[in-house]
Amino acid sequence: MGAVGWIFVGTCAATWLLSVLTREYSWVDRIWSVIPVVYVAVFAGSAGFADARLNVMLALVALWGARLTFNFARKGGYAPGGEDYRWAILRERLTGWRFQLFNLFFITIYQNLILLLITLPAWTALQHRARFSALDVVVAGAFLACLVGETVADQQQWDFHQWKKRQADPSPRFLTTGLFRFSRHPNFLFEQAQWWLVFAFGAVAAGSLLQPTVLGAALLTLLFLGSTRFTESITRSRYPEYAAYQAATPALLPRPWRPRRATVHS
Repeated sequence: MGAVGWIFVGTCAATWLLSVLTREYSWVDRIWSVIPVVYVAVFAGSAGFADARLNVMLALVALWGARLTFNFARKGGYAPGGEDYRWAILRERLTGWRFQLFNLFFITIYQNLILLLITLPAWTALQHRARFSALDVVVAGAFLACLVGETVADQQQWDFHQWKKRQADPSPRFLTTGLFRFSRHPNFLFEQAQWWLVFAFGAVAAGSLLQPTVLGAALLTLLFLGSTRFTESITRSRYPEYAAYQAATPALLPRPWRPRRATVHS
């Protein structure tokens, strides 16, 4: 744990300092897809890259990181000025020192802490090195399925926004087709599911679901729930018709047993 602890401290210091110097507050977003891979690599390296479970976890998290890095890059996240638009809105509500405290404690420390916590099931696997089992195969398969699902959702969203840019008066003004017909945020659903499955690897290794490392996946889910609520409040203020989409479509988990109540029109 010593190495990952120092990486955590260094990452917090670097992202906070960069945010102060550049007055851009998306530096944690920019390392979001990289640091978890580093943490899991440290744990796998501690086993000499000789533990099958840890090696599989590292390979899967690396695939997750590569996909997310690509998607973030093509949206301009790494470009100068590529700050998350929500921070600018929040700065209008939390002015001066209030936002700086929010930047230090929430954006920097809390989010970096979550990035560490979600990888700690790899530490559990390191402490309980056991034979790679059929359950591990099932978890790995489910992770890959979620990775594919998130890739499809992000591509559908990307295609929609590219189409929207070419329209003078686009209709609809937000995506409601494809996977977004069944869930308002299918990419968020698959993203969270992947880290619950990382927790499952640790639980399989330890032989019990009662592991403190569940905290990482749980806090990530809470972060997404809060972020989704904030994002949707902005979307609804821009597009009043979004309320009908919210009424017709669940936020995350599809409800195939319930018919859609409405078709959204602009």
